[in-house]
Amino acid sequence: QVYLAESGGGLVQAGNSLRLTCTASGRIPSNFNQAWFRQSGHGREFVGAIRGTGGTTYYAPSVKGRFTVSRDNAKNEFYLQMNNLRSEDTGIYLCASRQSSNVAMTPDLYTDWGQGTQVSVNS
Repeated sequence: QVYLAESGGGLVQAGNSLRLTCTASGRIPSNFNQAWFRQSGHGREFVGAIRGTGGTTYYAPSVKGRFTVSRDNAKNEFYLQMNNLRSEDTGIYLCASRQSSNVAMTPDLYTDWGQGTQVSVNS
């Protein structure tokens, strides 16, 4: 099992940026996919993900063009760069990983989760 911890959340004004970091307790196997989800009054929503093999990224339509998922395998970290933040981006952001060659957008398919970090955007 991989233990994950998020950092980098905070309170920002709309239009500003934040970078979230997810740090793994150990080396993340190369065939693991990593994802970010947002927990809010709308439930747990998919935000973005990166395929373990090849590094292809996937995004929810609401964040595409504003958010970027990336990773640094040497540091056992992956990231969510959030630009041009909007009030509707507010929520608790959680990172997750799963051992699969296919990226999933359904939270139930992820086996490893962090505790979450709060992002609040004032309009």
